[in-house]
Amino acid sequence: MLGEAGQEAFEGPVDRATILVSRKFRDARFRRAVLHVYEGRCALTGMRLVNGGGRLETEAAHIMAVGEGGPDAVNNGIALSGTVHWMFDRGLIGLSDAGDILLSSKINDREGVEKMIYPDRHARWPSTPAHRPHPRYLAWHRERFGFQAQN
Repeated sequence: MLGEAGQEAFEGPVDRATILVSRKFRDARFRRAVLHVYEGRCALTGMRLVNGGGRLETEAAHIMAVGEGGPDAVNNGIALSGTVHWMFDRGLIGLSDAGDILLSSKINDREGVEKMIYPDRHARWPSTPAHRPHPRYLAWHRERFGFQAQN
């Protein structure tokens, strides 16, 4: 039966299914700890955005993915804005051990990305050395996505 707009009319209840998903639990303490040591700022852009509800929009990104055995440890985390987090997780952005921001040749709008990140292309790490990204996790990320030491 067709309704006024030529679409099928709703004729009763919708069947619903329950789906169980198995995935690693994301520890809320990891997010709080990472955002705390980065003072809520994206390490690559410097942005510190707060939404209308008072929640920081900066995200705690794992450097070595949890699914690959990366721990919920501050030195396996980095504070990133949403778009930069997305690019980091897909290997469009990487980091040297010294914090140099590495850009993939696969980026289709390199100029746009360069406008987003710090002009000196250097990440801002926490002041406490133990809170900074561990070279082992940074190396894992570079190797996974084929980054050279510099680019």
